[in-house]
Amino acid sequence: MRIAAIRALLVPASFSVMGIGSAVAEVADAEAGGFTTINETIIDAPRDVVWRSAIGEIGRWWSSAHTVSGEASRLSIDARPQGCFCEYLGEGAGVVHLAVTMVNPMVVLRLTGGLGPLGLLGVDGNMTWEFSDADGATAVKFTYAVGGYRPGGLDGIAGPVDGVIGEALRRLKAHVETGNAELSDLE
Repeated sequence: MRIAAIRALLVPASFSVMGIGSAVAEVADAEAGGFTTINETIIDAPRDVVWRSAIGEIGRWWSSAHTVSGEASRLSIDARPQGCFCEYLGEGAGVVHLAVTMVNPMVVLRLTGGLGPLGLLGVDGNMTWEFSDADGATAVKFTYAVGGYRPGGLDGIAGPVDGVIGEALRRLKAHVETGNAELSDLE
């Protein structure tokens, strides 16, 4: 495992904030004890295609910058209750990023836990991915509600966490619509 990747996991400031682009992003609320972020977009593809891409191809659209290994291709989601959003590190090593706590295929996936550096704090969260039809396309909404303890409060990291989730959703959209999850600097 690379030292830089471990350091990035340990430092909450490693969350990068990016522009919103074609997605709607919002820190719905933020207080010392927790926050909620909401990110939404429309993806120009049928819901079954978006669902399969989101769940089955996470290693192709999630940013490698937000992994422990530095390689998004090591990510997977086992979309069943008690399944795992995991990262394989090799030689029996790995990371459970979030646990799957609810699945309604092509409608909703709920993941529970502290994503990234949040996993090292006294927090818990529910990340809900919702998929619905939108005039021949698919509306996708990522909501992440986090609560617990962080020295100095959780409100100070709500924006950076929202930035990471927003980036992920924009990358999913780009991956499904163009086959390339890389985002332009001009978005």
